[in-house]
Amino acid sequence: MKIYEAKDYEEMSRKAANILSAQVILKPDCVLGLATGSTPIGTYDRLVERYEKGDLDFTEVKTVNLDEYRGLTRDNDQSYYYFMHEHLFDRINIRPENTNVPDGTQPDADKECERYEKLIQDLGGVDIQLLGLGHNGHIGFNEPDSSFAQTTHCVDLTESTIEANKRFFASADDVPRQAYTMGIGTIMKARKILLIVNGEAKADIVAKAFFGPVTPEVPASILQLHSDVVIVGDSAALSRIPR
Repeated sequence: MKIYEAKDYEEMSRKAANILSAQVILKPDCVLGLATGSTPIGTYDRLVERYEKGDLDFTEVKTVNLDEYRGLTRDNDQSYYYFMHEHLFDRINIRPENTNVPDGTQPDADKECERYEKLIQDLGGVDIQLLGLGHNGHIGFNEPDSSFAQTTHCVDLTESTIEANKRFFASADDVPRQAYTMGIGTIMKARKILLIVNGEAKADIVAKAFFGPVTPEVPASILQLHSDVVIVGDSAALSRIPR
């Protein structure tokens, strides 16, 4: 596990974009695993800037997103499909058919999860998976549990996750209660993992996840067992890790 400290959110975003850019340059037909939420927005902005300068070409890149709310249509401005198009896909030259987000409108959870898991396998797996970190240690929508979920599945969101996400909705009542998400096992199959984290509010969980015991009660702790993990965090988020 490698940890890179950035002074602030902007530097964190630049460093993360450097790593993703290198992947695209070295393997133009790579499979990028992507994440949503407020943390990666700056990283996506930096990737767009590099594309606009002519430094990056996404025509052969394929993407798979971590998760999607169950029940939201793709034109809903809080769906992750909408998010990805707004912040990245519609701003670069990636082919629409090469982008993949779980289908939140599919009512048959088992069918959609099996489809998405097979899709990732058929693409040859993920070359680099971008992750954020939830306040309770979740990655994707893999919430604290008694065991590590292995494959793509439908999850009931915890109250803490609903509370954290309600700022994006009119009220907490509007936040979906379920989501489709890659499983921990799916995430761990990625050849490389890039986790980005910022802010003092994440300092405790960073220390707990990466310097505490590996336990499904802190889902991100499993990343300690991956052979190629890079963490890029700002000084505030890394302020409580052992030095």
